[in-house]
Amino acid sequence: MPLVSSTGMIEAEQPLRPIRSFVRREGRITPAQSRALKELGPRYGVDFIDTPIDFARLYGRSATVILEIGFGNGEALLAAAKAHPEVNYLGIEVYRPGVGGLLRRLESEALENVRVILADAKDVFAKLLPDGSITAIQLFFPDPWPKKRHHKRRLVQPDFAELMARKLKPGGYIHLATDWQDYATHMVSVLSHTPGLLRTGREGLTQEYSGIRPATKFEIRGKKLGYEIWEMVYIARTGHRLPGTGYAD
Repeated sequence: MPLVSSTGMIEAEQPLRPIRSFVRREGRITPAQSRALKELGPRYGVDFIDTPIDFARLYGRSATVILEIGFGNGEALLAAAKAHPEVNYLGIEVYRPGVGGLLRRLESEALENVRVILADAKDVFAKLLPDGSITAIQLFFPDPWPKKRHHKRRLVQPDFAELMARKLKPGGYIHLATDWQDYATHMVSVLSHTPGLLRTGREGLTQEYSGIRPATKFEIRGKKLGYEIWEMVYIARTGHRLPGTGYAD
């Protein structure tokens, strides 16, 4: 049975001792963030009820769906949603303060094209997302788990990569970014061996589909410390060309 949290959003029941790609380092949640989770969760949140999402019903319209995994404080997600009101955005995050903060900004900006799921991305992909329903999956600066003994916790693994590929629409794509070179190498190794995916250059994506990715405060801080940013885009190998590109099977 799903669990009902104090936020009013229904969360996934946690399996026994799973390998997680995250640790809940939430710190202090402010009263405003807590209030947003409780009061705005029912408006912008997606309940975890083990039933595939009907996106047309969820957003009240049929439109392109772009999904961001681990949106943190929501800077990129919010900016993209404001710049592209014609697109439906779905964010997945386990960091409650970040979710609460984003909900407050969605209300203040009067944005209606964003929905949020407070759950583990692996559970969401396995149980909530219909196959062939997502135009783009964005994974920006996930936890690199740098120690070798923790590499098994990295989100990008063969099983999850296959799940991502299965959820993409024909011609859809996965856009990844990291400032950890070893993780970038790991991502390339995994995704390049995932059936149905083809690596291409980010420059091949049209503005309609690629949207924008403003630098986060963590990315800016990393650049000041001399960290290099690695970005990768993989498109679905379906025989269909991604609009605005020359890429196909």
